[in-house]
Amino acid sequence: MKKVAIYPGTFDPITYGHIDVIKKALKLFDKVVIAASDGNNKNYLFNAEERIEIVKKALFSDLKLDNRKVKIITFKSLTTDLCKKYKSNIILRGLRAVSDFEYEFQLAGMNRKLNNNIETIFLMSDVENQIISSKFVKEIIRLKGNINKFTTKSTIKSLKEKYE
Repeated sequence: MKKVAIYPGTFDPITYGHIDVIKKALKLFDKVVIAASDGNNKNYLFNAEERIEIVKKALFSDLKLDNRKVKIITFKSLTTDLCKKYKSNIILRGLRAVSDFEYEFQLAGMNRKLNNNIETIFLMSDVENQIISSKFVKEIIRLKGNINKFTTKSTIKSLKEKYE
């Protein structure tokens, strides 16, 4: 039986921090479902379809990851419902700093209450990518700064097009 992990997030846009988590997850699981949230409670820079295309280009064109091991989707449901749909009992979450932990700890607890068969696994990105956030990447590019160290070439292109 294949081990599938669900990696939910906004990915608005995907960064090297997200990519570190994905690469580490691919060493641990047979398949990783990258699930871009399409919830209505956020102000996204990119709509769901754009985010999916950006993630696909970053992972498969820029980084040449194995597309047989990665599925990229959008979702509007509970993450626990995604786990049922993809026959997974693992939710992946990335941690950057201690400040992320409290929120992530509460989220993991709520998911566990919704389905006690689901485990949340926390993975940290490499040290040089722990400070990266999508929010900062968008702010830097908006102010015409250099984000080459924070995300892939195709993602940078998409960001520049959005802010032109």
